[in-house]
Amino acid sequence: MSSQLRPETACVIFNPAARGAKAGSLNRRLAELCAGIALKPTWAAGTARICAKQAVEEGFETIIAAGGDGTVNEVLNGIGDADQGFERARLAVLPMGTMNVFARELRLPLKLEKAWPALLDGTERLVDLPEAEFQTSAGRERRFFIQMAGAGVDARAVAGVSWELKKRLRSGAYVWAGLKALLGRRPPVHVVVDGQRFPCGQALIGNGQLYGGSIAVFWNATIDDGRLDLVTLQPASVWRLPYYAVQLFSKTRKPSGGLRYHQSHEMGFEGVPDEPLELDGELVGTLPATFRLLPKRLRVLVPLPGPK
Repeated sequence: MSSQLRPETACVIFNPAARGAKAGSLNRRLAELCAGIALKPTWAAGTARICAKQAVEEGFETIIAAGGDGTVNEVLNGIGDADQGFERARLAVLPMGTMNVFARELRLPLKLEKAWPALLDGTERLVDLPEAEFQTSAGRERRFFIQMAGAGVDARAVAGVSWELKKRLRSGAYVWAGLKALLGRRPPVHVVVDGQRFPCGQALIGNGQLYGGSIAVFWNATIDDGRLDLVTLQPASVWRLPYYAVQLFSKTRKPSGGLRYHQSHEMGFEGVPDEPLELDGELVGTLPATFRLLPKRLRVLVPLPGPK
């Protein structure tokens, strides 16, 4: 497979209703921008995963997720659903979502008209692939994720964000839902890592550095270092949040005063019944959950590095 994108071997999976656009106008925009590329529109929630599996089975070598982090997650898992999917196809991203955390991690331009040329001129990179096992109403389920996982206030906020709220407030929807989660019931999450088990109010796992947009919460992480990065915050009052914010966003960050930082290839979360879990900004199930890393398992199309 060529490291550069070849239109005849690629397809774009997209949600026709993304950003509230009408199906016809978005279809035309992508058709004009991505000339020569097969377009596969989704038709309901979760169908990007079905489309991606079909695309691999049809012989497409580059599967492009046009959407936000939730769409990227679905497409990633669809590639994994196909027989030898990660050997047969690679992932690429056209950012069209609310936060676009993984696209930011790859340093992709966030405007479609700039992101597409960056992919065309890009190259392939081998990155780590995290996997989570968690509880659903149908039993235990395994799912890959690309950028982040969370339990505690973070996941409760995701559970409180409706599509209507996201459409109206964009990224502000998560701020609003986060404040509601902070003021509500906050049972502890127990983390199991490297033989330790301890409670916290918030547990976040990162494959790369970024969380919630362009915030480098996982400051020691890279997406190909063979380790998951874990940040935990101890249960605290709303009034202590500014202190945690200073810790997380300071250029001289150090684990202290209720903030802990771990790196490991395996870890787990435990919590009260029905405690929610989010992967890549989408609610997927509940705790208990376990996480492991498959080193350099996923091929991703990335922009060429710019001049230093």
